[in-house]
Amino acid sequence: MKYSKATNYALHTMVYLLTLPRGNTIGVQNLAETQNLSPTYLSKILTKLAKGGLIESTPGVKGGYKVSKPRSEISFLDVIKAVEGDSNLFNCSMDHNEGCMIESVMTEAEENMKDTLDHKFLIDIANEMG
Repeated sequence: MKYSKATNYALHTMVYLLTLPRGNTIGVQNLAETQNLSPTYLSKILTKLAKGGLIESTPGVKGGYKVSKPRSEISFLDVIKAVEGDSNLFNCSMDHNEGCMIESVMTEAEENMKDTLDHKFLIDIANEMG
């Protein structure tokens, strides 16, 4: 199982934003430089994070991005869902009359993983860094 590079960058971006003093914003150019990314690519990720309700942008010269959701409530799963969506990782490709037993095992494993990621918070990492 592998998450996209966008999810990797989104998680790192969110941790970085959580290390900023409350209320401070950072522009996309400066934020992109922290990860050696193109501002255009990072903008696409930031748009997904904003649509997911995790960050907000402030326009203007002093504008930029900042965390919009309560810092202590942002889980790994929140970021993953914002970038990857919320579809299942595994879908049975076989047609079974009584359901796919393989899919039920995979679904259980996925639910366990989601539960773990939902109870791990980015602020804990940000606090260790900052």
